[in-house]
Amino acid sequence: MRHPLHPALVHFPIACWSLATVADLASLVGGEPAWRLAGVLLVAGIGFAIPAMLAGFLELAKVAEDNPAIKDVNRHMIVVMCALAFYTASLFLRLQGTHLIEPGLLAIGMSVLGFLFLAAAGWLGGKLVYGHRLGVSPP
Repeated sequence: MRHPLHPALVHFPIACWSLATVADLASLVGGEPAWRLAGVLLVAGIGFAIPAMLAGFLELAKVAEDNPAIKDVNRHMIVVMCALAFYTASLFLRLQGTHLIEPGLLAIGMSVLGFLFLAAAGWLGGKLVYGHRLGVSPP
């Protein structure tokens, strides 16, 4: 495959996690329907993140150690793994066994922190493509 798979897969966890954070904040006024939706979106986002991250690791293997982009590649990877960690923590804080329960402020805070790291990871990903031209075919 000529086109990198990673950029095609990242849209799913980004959408799920972003909407989960919005639903978490909406649950502060909207109650149960919003926090239940947030929980389901967290599960989906984490599930979609696994293949996206695996594809990212495959792309990482193609970047030479002396490439000037390698520092930004590593930053991108670390920041997105932090986002995954915050969203996963948020999910575990709202689970009782296998059942979703109403999230506390800590769980919602973890979701917000996850979103901030997700936004930073997206910015770094854009820098890799548009600044360093990684994954872009030569003209």
